[in-house]
Amino acid sequence: MAESDRLQLKAVLTNCPELDALAEHARSFAHMLTQLQGHQLPAWTEAATAADLPSLQRFARHLERDLGAVTAGLSQPWNSGVVEGHVNRIKMLKRQMFGRAGFELLRKRVLLYY
Repeated sequence: MAESDRLQLKAVLTNCPELDALAEHARSFAHMLTQLQGHQLPAWTEAATAADLPSLQRFARHLERDLGAVTAGLSQPWNSGVVEGHVNRIKMLKRQMFGRAGFELLRKRVLLYY
């Protein structure tokens, strides 16, 4: 980030305390995510719910709906990104060929990719 961008961001955050608070919560959540510190999630959701930021409160409440799964997702080093990427690619191929071809062509397009 350029120095002028940093100064401009600092000025904006200084003039808008709500945005500054939201940015701090986002930074702490990002730290939890990148450092695999899911054990800190209950404290983060409590702080987010206590903040006077409706969007952040709503996000925290949604995380609390399945706290165990979210905590595991923020704690474990593995993910299903590769599998999701393949599923997304196959769905795109299916959409491209919708109504134009049968299962055999879809099968060939998927298998020829590999």
